[in-house]
Amino acid sequence: MFKIFIIEDDKKLSALLSQNLEKWNFITKEVEDFSNIINEFINYDPNLVLLDINLPAFDGFYWCSKIREISKVPVIFISSRNSNMDIIMAINMGGDDFIQKPLSTEILIAKINALLRRTYSYHDTQTNVIEYNGIVLDMKDNILIYKDEKIELTKNEYKILYVLIKNNNKIVLRDDIMRVLWEDESFVDDNTLTVNINRLRKKLEEYGIKDVIKTKKGQGYILS
Repeated sequence: MFKIFIIEDDKKLSALLSQNLEKWNFITKEVEDFSNIINEFINYDPNLVLLDINLPAFDGFYWCSKIREISKVPVIFISSRNSNMDIIMAINMGGDDFIQKPLSTEILIAKINALLRRTYSYHDTQTNVIEYNGIVLDMKDNILIYKDEKIELTKNEYKILYVLIKNNNKIVLRDDIMRVLWEDESFVDDNTLTVNINRLRKKLEEYGIKDVIKTKKGQGYILS
């Protein structure tokens, strides 16, 4: 079943949308923290987004552009604003469609189904990102995104960070990391891993990400 992420400030409307969509066998999630929309989006990994323009702090245009930095997932704007400029802005920011409030459930469902058919027939819409405490790892381009900064990573830096984030709640053994980096750790000097870890730590600190990789003596590493 398709998952839909609802970014709507009107709680009653948001709940109504969720209720109606679930009747049509969609799985829904309503945004919980309007200051943390991207992290919620990444963790939920939806197939489609319903996005209002008028939101707390940043508007829907802003959040659509942030979503477009990491995903091609279809976005439908839903708004009481209906000027030509609003519609043009919505499309220019990466929106796929625009529906004016008050919403017709029948029209909304028809547009959602049509957009899902077109999108998932021809495109891969996976987000290709993983996230940990505001650190977003783009698995397609091997870059790290943190506070709107794009940080280039070497092949080994990317692999180290990837395996640590994928196992963020447990210690990753040094041998396991070395297998990821070099396939057979028996032919690699143990100090080489330490050098790579230290380089990654230094790069992260340059962008304000401090003390995120903790050493567990005699075992390996864990994210703090």
